[in-house]
Amino acid sequence: MAADPTTQAADAVRRRGLRRMRTVATSLLVLAAVVYLVTLDRHGVWGYVNGGAEASMVGAIADWFAVTALFRHPLGLPIPHTALIPRRKDDIGSSLEEFVGENFLAEEIIRERIAIVQPSLRTGRWLGEEENARWLVDEASTVAAAGLSRVRDDHIAELIHDGLVPRLKEEPIAPLLGGALEGALADDLQRGVIDLALAELHDWLVANPDTVTEVLGERAPWWLPQQLIDPATARIHVEIVRWVADIRDEPDHRARIALDKMLAELADALQHDPDVQGRAEALKLRLLDHPQVIETSINLWDALRRALTASLRDPDGAVRARLVAEAVRFAVRLQEDPALRTRLDGLVADAAVYVVRRYGAEATAVITHTIKRWDGKEAAQRIELHVGRDLQFIRINGTVVGGLVGVLIHAVSQLVR
Repeated sequence: MAADPTTQAADAVRRRGLRRMRTVATSLLVLAAVVYLVTLDRHGVWGYVNGGAEASMVGAIADWFAVTALFRHPLGLPIPHTALIPRRKDDIGSSLEEFVGENFLAEEIIRERIAIVQPSLRTGRWLGEEENARWLVDEASTVAAAGLSRVRDDHIAELIHDGLVPRLKEEPIAPLLGGALEGALADDLQRGVIDLALAELHDWLVANPDTVTEVLGERAPWWLPQQLIDPATARIHVEIVRWVADIRDEPDHRARIALDKMLAELADALQHDPDVQGRAEALKLRLLDHPQVIETSINLWDALRRALTASLRDPDGAVRARLVAEAVRFAVRLQEDPALRTRLDGLVADAAVYVVRRYGAEATAVITHTIKRWDGKEAAQRIELHVGRDLQFIRINGTVVGGLVGVLIHAVSQLVR
């Protein structure tokens, strides 16, 4: 497989650096050899130079052998325990896999690193800048709008028909409705709905007296004269308006209490009365089997999608502005609430640990599988290309240190004599 241009360019730089350092190391060896030959059989100070040059050659050649033996057979000779990487690349890959798994993907290391990094605090500081928050919202809105536009009506119809409807048919709805109604009554959520309904009903009754009296007149006995029906229906309308107003204005009205009691009994019956549960399930099945259910659901989805997509695509729309404001507000809270940051960092650490536990082995196995696909020569070339330049410093150090040791040994020899 051909490498991408960026990798090829990086490899070319590494190759030039490796050649340059090889040249330096080899040049030092050649220099030591020349100095050794020039100062051979000399005495005095030149004797020290000769001894240092001799030891430099020994050190340079020994370290050259050691470095070369990692990647190939020195001088092409099949010397035992040389060309270590080509021969043992699979073992090296397994060792690298084990090393990475034990030292980089351990749970305590991940949690410690996340505690040091403090991702929630960094996120809060970054997101606290409105420009960053707006960029994030713009990108997310663009992606969301594109995703919504790709969802077709037949996808929704298939989801409802094949996914939601069968699941709803299997799931008993009566206990769910009863529990939800019971919870709403416990929180007095019904009062707001009743207040709204009574206010709207009162306003409608006041604004439409003719309609009310006409409906009441149609229900009057046929034998009553019209002269009696008109004032009676008008009076009934006035009393209805007054009665609705009383219920609306009195939180403890008997009608409200009766309605709350009826709703409580309904909630209990939905959860415990088999007859009521059966009627609720029958109504549910009739609704789900009605062909208009899917069509209505698609129409609702289409209207919601169009409205949401248009709002998301409007750069100056209310939706994006609201999202930016909420993002900045959340960022400020992240910066000011240490307890929240601790919880979020804990969640991030838990998620990271979960991912490592579940997929860590597969991730580190990539090392072994990749190296196994290489042949020995390719593995040696790749590794040498990355670390060979630094290994040449071993040869350089061996040459220099060897020379110093040679001078020291020569000095000791002179002292002993």
